[in-house]
Order: sequence, then C-alpha cells, then structure tokens
Amino acid sequence: MSGLIDLIAEALVRVRVKRPLVHHITNFVVMNDCANITLHIGGSPVMAHDREEVEEMVSLADSLLLNIGTLSGDRIDSMVLAGRCANKKAIPVLLDPVGAGATVMRSQAAKRLLREVKISFIKGNAGEISVLAGEDAAVRGVDFAETSGDLAKVACRLAKEYNCTVIITGAVDWVSDGQSTYSVQNGHKLMSALTGTGCMAGSLVAAFAGAVEDPMLAALSGLTCFGIAAELAAKREQNPASFKTALFDEVYALNSEKIKMLARFERVS
Repeated sequence: MSGLIDLIAEALVRVRVKRPLVHHITNFVVMNDCANITLHIGGSPVMAHDREEVEEMVSLADSLLLNIGTLSGDRIDSMVLAGRCANKKAIPVLLDPVGAGATVMRSQAAKRLLREVKISFIKGNAGEISVLAGEDAAVRGVDFAETSGDLAKVACRLAKEYNCTVIITGAVDWVSDGQSTYSVQNGHKLMSALTGTGCMAGSLVAAFAGAVEDPMLAALSGLTCFGIAAELAAKREQNPASFKTALFDEVYALNSEKIKMLARFERVS
C-alpha cells in the first residue's frame, strides 16, 4: 500500500497548489463547517443554492457537492440544474443522500438525483447507502440505526449500478468503485459526538475530486486525511467542542509526512 499512500500524500499537495473551487449545494446545519473544512484542506468553497445562479456558478467550479440534509422542492430543482450543467462540463458530482430512508421525500429526492444527474460519488452512512442499494435498513431522522448487509458488498453493488464511486462512512469507512473495494481505518469515536462530520468528509472528498482525476484516489484521500486529523485532534482534546476546534486545526496542519506515517487502509476485494 506504500505506493497508494504516496499518491494520497501527493494528492494533498495538488489540492493546496490548485485550490479547487468546490460548489456546495448543502444543508444549513453544516454549511459553515463544510466551508471551513474545505478551506482548511486547501480548497476554495462556495455556497450557491438559488436556481437563478447555480448553472453559472458550477461552470466556474472544479467539483460539485449535493447534500439533501435540509430539503425542499426548490433545493432539489437547483441541484438537478447544477448537476446537469456539471455533467456537460465534465465536472465531478458528489451526492450526499442525508436521511435517505427516513422519509419518502428524502428517498425520492436521492433517487431523482441519481436518475437525472450522472453522479461521480455517492457518500452516506450505512443506512443511507443500504436504502439506495435496496437493502433493509433502519434510518432514524438523519441517523443510521442498523442494517444487516455486508457493507463492502453493498458499496460494491451500488457502485456497479450507478457506475460511480460509493463511500460508506462510519467507525470503518468503505470505498468501492465496483471493481476494487477498500476499508479505511483512520478516524476517532469523538467524530460521532459532532453534527456534520459525515457532511464534512464529503466536502474533503469533493476538494480532492477537484484536483485529481482518479475518483478512488480522491475518495481515499479525503477519508484518510479526515481520519488522521481526527486521531491527532483527539490526542489534544477529549471534549466534543474542543475536539471540533482541534479537528479543524489538524486538517489545516496536515502534511505529507503525517499521511505517510499514519494512513491505515486496506484493499478487501
């Protein structure tokens, strides 16, 4: 894996040299955190939601992130417009189907986006991804409750269905492009004590997607970097609010040496 770890370290350098513009159409709960985490990794965030400007804005971007966490009909229409424009310009699109499976509206919105937009990445928790893959799963609000499926296989099957890269976040993260599947072990339990760490992980993956062409490398880079930063932050702070501040600091301070020393992932298929 040393060669892939070197590529992740190089990808971080590329993000900070290029400063990719990441167009977010995201939820109000985490908007500021997603903007800052994008900025700290080296990207340039922009939050633009209105249908009158999304096509113009995404035309300037290097990647597009669609997050359905605070949902409305107008917001989904804007996402479709932005996504189609991104497709025309070969700009990678990441979908975060927050709460899919919790309500009919959320599930239908996620499926509409998958039907009408070519999605490059689907990133969600185990429940959300399982629902989209047709598995039995319990989703409570926007939280994952339980699922009985093999997550590596679920990710692989959904990736094949939509010809994209699927990311399942959790205590262990899973990444599959339908051909190869990886588990990422970096991270810390304090991440679950904060709202929006999954959404922030999506922002990091989108930042890497705007700087490197390989979707699997972008996904592994975003998850590994975020997980390493969390581990380092937890060594400094053990209370959630203080940990959050330290987490942002560690993302900002991340470098190639830390990645090469601390990255932990493996190919499982």
